[in-house]
Parts: sequence; structure tokens; C-alpha cells
Amino acid sequence: MACSRIYHVLMAIKDLSQQGTMKAVHHAVKCGLSFLVAASFLITSLSACSKQPSYPAPQRIGADIVIETSDLELEVPKFYTYRYQGKDINFFLLKMSDRTLSFLDACRSCYTHKMGYRCDGNEVICRYCKMRFPIGKLEKGIGNCYPIRIEGRIDGGKYLISVATLESSADKF
Repeated sequence: MACSRIYHVLMAIKDLSQQGTMKAVHHAVKCGLSFLVAASFLITSLSACSKQPSYPAPQRIGADIVIETSDLELEVPKFYTYRYQGKDINFFLLKMSDRTLSFLDACRSCYTHKMGYRCDGNEVICRYCKMRFPIGKLEKGIGNCYPIRIEGRIDGGKYLISVATLESSADKF
């Protein structure tokens, strides 16, 4: 009789253990699914926030990108996107008091992250490493995170950049 009671007690414990295990498995599955949903939402959100923006397309005439200098504000970067072989090559122009400069929206150290720069007041800021550069000092370009300078020229109130110059920089985007 004592053996019978022990057997029934053991069976009851086994049954409770199996029910507990099933509840634990069910809870783990719910938690795992919740985690996966949250992680996918976070990854989607981060990739949308960290993606380099697309800007207006510049005018192309022959072998040159052509931008009216009258469209540029003094010391305010104006960004453009040139599309080449499925890539958006972003660049910006900067009108200074005595000249106009052009830069890739990329730098030598952070370009692999494809985030570029943003403008805040009189500075451009790397979207990846958050380094800040005064607009007045961009021409010097000292350091690895400075925007990469590209050659351009003024011709009759228009700023021209060779399409070949932009296309040769496609590896930065």
C-alpha cells in the first residue's frame, strides 16, 4: 500500500512537471516571437534612419553636371544626387564669398557606412561619427572625416562638374 501511494505521488508530480514544462515552453515561444518582432522593427527603423538621403537631381548637359550659382546661398551647402549604375552619388556645393566649392557627401573614413553629412547652422556634421566641421574650414579638408573635395569650375554663372569625376567616385556610395 505504501508503494502504491508513492507511485501515485510520483505520477502526480510527473504530471505537474509536464504541465509546467508546457507552460514554460509556451511562454518561451511567446517571448521569442515578441523579441523577433521587436528586433525586426528596430532593424527596419535603424536602416531607414541611417540611410543616406536622396536629393534633387542636378542638370546634365553633355559631359558636365551644370548648376546655376544663383541658386546657391552664401555658406549654405546645397545637396544633389547624381544617379549612376544604380547608385546615388551625393554631393554638395558651397558658395563662399569669393568662390564656389564642391564636395562628395562622403569622407575617406566613414563612407563605408553610406550616411553622408547633414548641415546644422554653419557646420556640416558626419551622420555616422558625429564629427562637426565649420563651413569656413571645409576647403582645407584636414583629417579623414572631412568631405572629399571634387573639382569643378565656373563658366558664365554656372558651376560645372565633370560627369566622369562623379562616376569615378561611385565606389564611395
